[in-house]
Amino acid sequence: MGITKTDIYTDQQNKLAALFKVLGHPARIAILQHIIDQKACICNDLVEELGLAQATISQHLKELKHIGIIQGSIDGKSVCYCIETTVWKDMQQLFNTFFNQEVQVNECC
Repeated sequence: MGITKTDIYTDQQNKLAALFKVLGHPARIAILQHIIDQKACICNDLVEELGLAQATISQHLKELKHIGIIQGSIDGKSVCYCIETTVWKDMQQLFNTFFNQEVQVNECC
């Protein structure tokens, strides 16, 4: 498969595509929902809560951290994760702009 020509798209289109790609896995959505529901940083309870292997959870956390949605801090032998609120608000704005576009109903569809 060829390399995507990201330079022919706007920054907003590339950013949205990257966010959708990372958020396109249900385990990552579950991780984010769990962090949000806890209203605090979470450490080791993701494995128990989601029923996935530690290595799988770690890979998903890595992808979420890579795009900046979550951040982690070391607490003893554990890494605690929380939502990066600035990035979260930026994501909300991008998604709202995208989904609030007026869609015209065409008779041909």
